[in-house]
Amino acid sequence: MNRRKIYFYSALILTLSVIILLATGSSLLTIALNDNKSIPLGTFTTWTGMISLPLTIYWGANELREPSSKLNRILSEFLRIIIIFGILWVPISYLLAGNLSFTFSEKETFQGGQVAMRWFWRLSYGIGIGAILTLIIYWISLLFKKKKTVTNNV
Repeated sequence: MNRRKIYFYSALILTLSVIILLATGSSLLTIALNDNKSIPLGTFTTWTGMISLPLTIYWGANELREPSSKLNRILSEFLRIIIIFGILWVPISYLLAGNLSFTFSEKETFQGGQVAMRWFWRLSYGIGIGAILTLIIYWISLLFKKKKTVTNNV
């Protein structure tokens, strides 16, 4: 098995594992990683998912790693930006929340307040939705490419 397949299957396994843990609300997510119980395992589990989901797509589609068309170049760049946001998810979220459990309150200040919480959710959903949307657009482009090829051959 070549490196690309190893990377793809590793990222896929991580993505599926994180989705299962988050969807089931596993008690593993609430395990504290420090003495004062302010850093839950769920933070780093979710971070793993934020990175592994777009990487699964990246390693699974050759055209998104080495694009040959203009659309695929755009999708490839968008996916790379999503990967970067996935990597930066914890640092950005920490700056927004002011803590690593990513809890927000009714504060009037930005950090830890309601406005920061909205940005946190935009970032979090944006990574997942952006990655999946990139994959869907890529799949749709493949359908049109196949239709075009079939029409030209007839």
